Amino acid sequence: MSFSSEARDEVKNKYFTFKNRHSKITENREMIGEKEFLMALFIRSGSVSDPDKLYHLDFVCDSSEEAEEALKAIGSFGIAAKKMQRKGRPVVYLKDSEAITDMLALLGAHSALLHYENVRVERELRGTVQRRVNFETANINKTVSASLKQVEDIELIRDRIGFADLPEQLREIALLRLDYPEATLQELSEKIPEVGRSGINHRFRKIAKIADELRTNSSV
Repeated sequence: MSFSSEARDEVKNKYFTFKNRHSKITENREMIGEKEFLMALFIRSGSVSDPDKLYHLDFVCDSSEEAEEALKAIGSFGIAAKKMQRKGRPVVYLKDSEAITDMLALLGAHSALLHYENVRVERELRGTVQRRVNFETANINKTVSASLKQVEDIELIRDRIGFADLPEQLREIALLRLDYPEATLQELSEKIPEVGRSGINHRFRKIAKIADELRTNSSV
């Protein structure tokens, strides 16, 4: 049995006690409350996707009037829904995961709600972890790219003019970078703590400027 069918059966078995009312909802609309109306509509023509695949819950309506009634009823509980046409029939739907969990709670589909929440939390956790991994990977790539550029600049200076005429502070950081080509600025700053991370970065900018001048002069 599908997740959607299980949810419908749960609503029907636990909470829907008004026989046959779901078959002619519009005609009997004035006889039932907003919650009962939505329960009946869900039992008759509602569906909810397995959250492992996507977030989607909808009510297929018989008429535009019924769809408007559904939108109004859902809105009365502070839940946002939208309307669309599917195969010529109006459909009221929800795609927001929190709105769907609110709707499942309202309909009384508590087992479906529990499963939905568990999957939603797991998906959000996986998403958070993946974003963190992406962030760390981007930082690593950025650090590696910067380090490679610094090594390239330093080797150019070494091969063209040597280190003898470099100011002592630039010579110090150039030799340190060659010894530790993969180290971060923070790691380099720990080896010369009196300079600090910003000071080391400033020295690399000066080295880059010298290297760029050498490149420019060689191309003239």
